[in-house]
Amino acid sequence: MKKIRLFTKRFLLFFIIASLLSQHVSSQVVPLPYAYAHNDYWHKRPLFDALDNGFTHIEADVFLRHSRLLVAHWPPFLKRRHTIEGLYLRPLLKRLTNTNGQVQTSLDTIVLMIDIKSNGKKTYAALRKVLNSYKAILSTCEKGKVTIRNLTLVLTGHRPLQFLESEDSRFVFADADLRKINRNEDCPELFTTASCKYSNLLTWKGKGTIPEFEKEHLQELVDKAHLSGTKVRLWGSPENETVWLFLRNCGVDLINTDKLLALKRFFIKKPDHTDLSNKL
Repeated sequence: MKKIRLFTKRFLLFFIIASLLSQHVSSQVVPLPYAYAHNDYWHKRPLFDALDNGFTHIEADVFLRHSRLLVAHWPPFLKRRHTIEGLYLRPLLKRLTNTNGQVQTSLDTIVLMIDIKSNGKKTYAALRKVLNSYKAILSTCEKGKVTIRNLTLVLTGHRPLQFLESEDSRFVFADADLRKINRNEDCPELFTTASCKYSNLLTWKGKGTIPEFEKEHLQELVDKAHLSGTKVRLWGSPENETVWLFLRNCGVDLINTDKLLALKRFFIKKPDHTDLSNKL
């Protein structure tokens, strides 16, 4: 009887430990290098919902109002407490450094895309003033030499390109216009991504056969962007798996979404992005 009880206790202990280990493994975040959290601040937990689902590219719209860099999509929704520092920079600094303030270099690089909605020069000038506090984790460009660290900041929207090109030292990079990718050769190290609105290139929404000329045009632009060393993103794309798979098959690097869980499931379900060229 004692042996049976001892065996039962050991079996239960083994079962509990195995369950805990299984939960730990399943709870580990799998980085999704192609996943882009569009308008991230709309989620219940800005930044953290995206990070917890493995997103490595995150977007925040920013307005300059009374010397404060506020995060919102439209001016009527501006809130004084929703700053780029409070929602993103400070939490990322805490996440990417240990208790001694040392950078945890083993962590994956996170890209924060800052979509400037107000005056480009003034907004960037205000942003520059706060970035020195985060330089330990920020990727930099010093006289043309790029150093990648844990957090890379990329400006899109009303980005002051001429001013950025004239800087010898900066903590930010820029998003190029995908349709004008050949015009960015004067300062190639400035651009990390090339973006375009989906409907400016494609009318296809995932049903039926995609027009061949649309597919060829997109492929041509993607190839040009990759030759220049930039990743490609199409914003405003239809939110369905057929379109996502088509974009990945064409080499589009970042899949833009507001549906974090749906895109996460898509990448987990189709990690090899099976070619559907015969079905489209």
